[in-house]
Amino acid sequence: MKMTKAVSFVAMGCLVTNVALAQKSATQSIDEYRAMLQDGNPAELFEAKGEDLWKQKRGPKGASLEKCDLGKGAGVVKGVFVELPRYFADTNKVQDLESRLLTCMETLQGFNAADIAKTPFGTGEQNNVTALATWISAESKGMKFNLSQDHVQEKTMYEVGKRLFFARGGTHDFACASCHGEDNKRIRLQDLPNLTKNPGAGNGFGAWPAYRVSNGQMWGMQLRLNDCYRQQRFPYPLFGSNATIALGVYMGVNGKGGESIAPAIKR
Repeated sequence: MKMTKAVSFVAMGCLVTNVALAQKSATQSIDEYRAMLQDGNPAELFEAKGEDLWKQKRGPKGASLEKCDLGKGAGVVKGVFVELPRYFADTNKVQDLESRLLTCMETLQGFNAADIAKTPFGTGEQNNVTALATWISAESKGMKFNLSQDHVQEKTMYEVGKRLFFARGGTHDFACASCHGEDNKRIRLQDLPNLTKNPGAGNGFGAWPAYRVSNGQMWGMQLRLNDCYRQQRFPYPLFGSNATIALGVYMGVNGKGGESIAPAIKR
């Protein structure tokens, strides 16, 4: 009887070890797969399109976006991505990159920002917003995140984002923290970054916009957050909503000092 138990424990130990090795191997394989894809990341096509759109004279006013102020002065794009979301005095709002682009497209080019915000992801001018965000993010690749918390609205949005991150609800009683609130979590052999601190916050927040290999689409942060809400069985938030921007502030501030790798490539 004792020998049977001993053999069982040994067998169980071997099983656990083999499972652990299999998981490690799968994780390594995913990392190697991503590394191979990086050389030909289709995001480069969106970068080129975004740069062209920035300089094109478009919209009812027939103007380019070269006077758009993304936080460092009119026309400056280098380094802005790693400081967004942030407060803008002209709108009296905290805005992320995509919502700020809508402001510029409306004020400079004459587009209707509300109409673009209602356009489904991946269609019409939404595609152009994603391309612009992809190019602008690439201009800060390798830089460190350093979001401001100087303005009272920036501080408020961080606290709102924190509450939303941990708020549970929906049919599955999920929160953002259910997947991204602890270390060493995984789903479908996919490592899930802990977005409450570095390096997870920097690595997770700093990877979007990203090209999704699984569906052949370029995703900005707004679509990434909308899809997270979908998976939690929550209603979609509106494009550029205070909720999504607040979550962006929370993750971005937590990721301070992390390196931006956007535009990245994802499974």
